[in-house]
Amino acid sequence: MIPESYGIERVNVSALTAFSGNPRTHSDTQIDQIAASIREFGWTNPILVDAAGVIIAGHGRLAAASRLGLEQVPVIRLGHLSDAQRKALVIADNQLALNAGWDEVALSNLVRELDAEKFELDLLGFDSADLDRYLAGLDGDAAAEAEETEIPELPVIPTTRPGDLWILGEHRLLCGDATVV
Repeated sequence: MIPESYGIERVNVSALTAFSGNPRTHSDTQIDQIAASIREFGWTNPILVDAAGVIIAGHGRLAAASRLGLEQVPVIRLGHLSDAQRKALVIADNQLALNAGWDEVALSNLVRELDAEKFELDLLGFDSADLDRYLAGLDGDAAAEAEETEIPELPVIPTTRPGDLWILGEHRLLCGDATVV
């Protein structure tokens, strides 16, 4: 059952417990980035906890809050989740975000706009090489060109025939016809 509404509570940092066996890791650099984000933007994403205050999502945010010396953090309690759902959300909350991509042209344009406004680009979370690439700019033609892979023309006389076996390191590639049974 999903509650009709979620309330955001302010909870003492000392009242929260890390999920035992959390598979997500956070480097000191990332904790610093999260702390800088909280300082700049405030709390935009509360920590998710179960009814007992065990963290489901937000271990990095809690570490950043501790680093900032905060005594309380915003949390949303998800007491309606089963044990299996809590464990699954520990993984899904992180992995689902990783499955997204970027529109490279739109991202480059936005980074350049922020740079023109003298915004601190380190707060975006990209390393300096990526920022340099986005600042260099990608227009539609350049982006399409960068993504294009040149496909060579087929030879007049094929070099592979059905039944040929190619050995590629530890891999084997057999030329055949999947429509023939």
